[in-house]
Amino acid sequence: MNAIQYWAMKVRYRLAGRKKEIVSDYFRKMGMTIGKGCNICDNITTTQAYLITLGDNVTLAGGVLFVGHDNSVSKMIPNTTDLFGRITIGDNCFVGNRAIIMYGVTLAPNIVVAAGSVVTRSFDTPGIIIGGNPARQIGTWEDFIERNKEKAFNLDEIPASEQQAAIEHSPKLVERPPKR
Repeated sequence: MNAIQYWAMKVRYRLAGRKKEIVSDYFRKMGMTIGKGCNICDNITTTQAYLITLGDNVTLAGGVLFVGHDNSVSKMIPNTTDLFGRITIGDNCFVGNRAIIMYGVTLAPNIVVAAGSVVTRSFDTPGIIIGGNPARQIGTWEDFIERNKEKAFNLDEIPASEQQAAIEHSPKLVERPPKR
């Protein structure tokens, strides 16, 4: 979806009093299969929405790019134009900001894709974290929970008017030391 379409759609839905399912409705109309409880946080980019399936409770952070085709084949194989592949994201997955998911990729349920990752192959092990370029397993949900359970916030318990102050002045803020 281009930026003009995205913002026009948001304005139209806000004027109609709708706040949820704004982006999901647009992509469903474009042929994307979207499960229950999905959260598409911001505009995503794809030219073949009809090749993408999101399971239930999938969250897509901002700027996610789904690459449903590859035109480079036209340079190597005469009389061809493209390769196409379906992209399937399993239930309860999280895809971080500006991640790129390539054609033909399937992700098992309960996978976290780190921000900025380039996913060039499928992952069939649930409960893992993948990241990098190309993406590889970098952790498990259990390890992540153990490292971060004391730092995690529940913003549902903090009134919206107090969230900024609560976050800014919290001892829970994550610090990332340099790699040694």
